[in-house]
Amino acid sequence: MNKKHTRRGGGIVAAKRLDFIAPKEVAWFEIEEAALQSDEVRLSTLYSGISAGTQLTAYRGVNPFVQKQFNEAARIFEAREQGETSLYPVRGCWGYEEVGIVTELGSAVNGIKESDIVYGTWGHKSSNTVSASFAREHLLPEGLDPLAGIYSQMGTIALNAVLDADIHIGETVAVFGQGVPGQLVAQLARLNGADVIAIDLDDYRLGFSRRLGAAHTINSRQTADVSKLIKELTGGKGADVAIEISGAAGALHEAIRCLAYNGRVVTAGFYQGGARDLYLGEEFHHNRISLIGSQISGINLQLTHRWDRLRMERTVMELARSGRLKLTELVTHQVAFEQADAAYRMLDTNAEPALQVVLKF
Repeated sequence: MNKKHTRRGGGIVAAKRLDFIAPKEVAWFEIEEAALQSDEVRLSTLYSGISAGTQLTAYRGVNPFVQKQFNEAARIFEAREQGETSLYPVRGCWGYEEVGIVTELGSAVNGIKESDIVYGTWGHKSSNTVSASFAREHLLPEGLDPLAGIYSQMGTIALNAVLDADIHIGETVAVFGQGVPGQLVAQLARLNGADVIAIDLDDYRLGFSRRLGAAHTINSRQTADVSKLIKELTGGKGADVAIEISGAAGALHEAIRCLAYNGRVVTAGFYQGGARDLYLGEEFHHNRISLIGSQISGINLQLTHRWDRLRMERTVMELARSGRLKLTELVTHQVAFEQADAAYRMLDTNAEPALQVVLKF
């Protein structure tokens, strides 16, 4: 545990940060964090999870931001013009699965104490400074393993998709993709009262799905027609809802095909490149399928008066604390921060079976 003695009003602190400096190249940098303001809190990172989806797209150089930039005003992607800043370096590797321990308090901070555990998103770096109000709002529930704190963002992404799906008790939900976010979606859909059919092309991941309560699992690599099998499992009707969270266009097409008439697909996957395996003139058109985009920067408009980002985060943590949502069980590898390059190579090449890989400080 990278724990320092807590002090009030300390000076500049040296920290280390991991960046992507080019496709498939990482580097560590020493950075300085300024002296705390009176209402700030210093955290020493305990764990930082690696996203095998979004982060790997930046690591591999296939992320849309490599060649394009997002026009915030128009909300469209545009080509980068010659001479414009490259995506790289990606500071902190876009890490968004962090948890840390309080090691320093500003002079006016109250309601926070030494050794409190705070979760959030601050990238792969050894130290981070947050406001006292942020720390108070993001305290890990008492009794919960600090390792579970890395799931505040990933858990919220999954919960947001389930809220968008509007699942009802007794419905069948097909979840395409059983990486970490898919595992969380499947568990949350089951907690909503659904029978879950988990689909993936990897038996290792499907083993987790079965242990965590999926009613059926389907290996899409070994099944001739996934959607036809789902129809058979549902008495010929099809799934009521499909949630596609793998980011594969072919999986999105199967999510559309497997549905009952007037069914709905929630797409929460991060798709790269084109979608040549998506045929919208077929089942999508003839079965009146609804297609709903789910992304963490927004919430279903029908829920915004009751739900916000913080409520979703706290819901995920409370479900974990009560034992209803399994989080730490998804962690398969803990790797020293100093060996992060090896962890990324392992994930990039599928060198060994892995689900959640965590950098340990």
